[in-house]
Amino acid sequence: MISLDFVLFGLTLAGIALFHRHTLQVALAGLAAIVAYKLAVTGFATGTGLTGLTLHLAHEWVVLANLLGLLLGFALLAKHFEDSNVPAELPKILPSDWRGAFLLLVLVFVLSAFLDNIAAALIGGAMARSVFRGKVHLGYLAAIVAAANGGGSGSVIGDTTTTMMWIDGVSPSAVLHAYVAAVVALVVSGLIAARQQYRYAPIVKEGLDSIALDWPRIGIVAFILGAAVAANVVCNLVYPELPARVPVLGVAVWVAILVTTPIRRPDWRLLPGALRTTCFLLALVLAASMMPVEKLPAPSWQSTLGLGFLSSVFDNIPLTALALNQGGYDWGMLAYAVGYGGSMLWFGSSAGVALASAHPEAKSAAQWLAQGWHVALAYVVGFAALLALLGWQPR
Repeated sequence: MISLDFVLFGLTLAGIALFHRHTLQVALAGLAAIVAYKLAVTGFATGTGLTGLTLHLAHEWVVLANLLGLLLGFALLAKHFEDSNVPAELPKILPSDWRGAFLLLVLVFVLSAFLDNIAAALIGGAMARSVFRGKVHLGYLAAIVAAANGGGSGSVIGDTTTTMMWIDGVSPSAVLHAYVAAVVALVVSGLIAARQQYRYAPIVKEGLDSIALDWPRIGIVAFILGAAVAANVVCNLVYPELPARVPVLGVAVWVAILVTTPIRRPDWRLLPGALRTTCFLLALVLAASMMPVEKLPAPSWQSTLGLGFLSSVFDNIPLTALALNQGGYDWGMLAYAVGYGGSMLWFGSSAGVALASAHPEAKSAAQWLAQGWHVALAYVVGFAALLALLGWQPR
């Protein structure tokens, strides 16, 4: 029999899928319902009543604080990168035929390894609008989202889900092999989408003015990313207990942002919108942390494959939180599954939701599936390639 905890959690995710314009309200309402049920009936893993809730929050606060700091910081980081003029210069190196459309997807894939996948998808969408003069095929939009999610799947700074794994103690090297599947998926989906786009509207490079690169901003981006990586490495080598007690990653990112502010001022206007999105994700992560994971199916490659399909309907953040609480997964395989799998529908990932907000025509699940069918095909082919080459490697 399915626990009522999971029923409430599932209803919350279903509500988010149905009511895209009210995601924060649905997430908070779902969290409130789960907390009320556990207070009144089941209690928490840490105890019953308000004492159990307090102990649970004390156990989870570092993860939540790290996510808060990183997601808000990465919003400013992505804007720094966009304002460096690197994205505006990249389309000029692309060939004019279908290969140019494919290479643009490769650029999105690579960018997502260093930036948040949401930022990479938005930058990719902006580049596509520019070089295709506003005529972007829906199948190509789906491929942009897939490239952003795939590029972030093997990097702990490339996707919120892999960042969550990093915060939880998963080594960056433990997710790196996700790129085996992601690269295969990029080739499968990218080649089909590139030809779709070329037939629909080829690249038009005339009129793209040359813009000077803002090297100080490029340096700031590298410094902020380096600060996060260095803080994590140093703490794990010198004081491995500290990351479990203090939100080291979030603090390091914000120290780097504030230190570099005199050089280039961040766009602080982004913070209110980023805070809203972050609160939505934190509510889902906190709700997922309260689930009785001992009642879930045992981790396996089959359940991981299924989580990828599930993430196309339900946001991959809470699914990742459930998997982390349960433990025993092949983290690289999981990162690919919940990351790339979310690309199969426009609302299955934060990158898809963000890109669809700039392209309203994408907000049709039927059209997304009909024209972006190659993303689902690529997901299965990439997963099969990873399983065949490296097998199931639970940690």
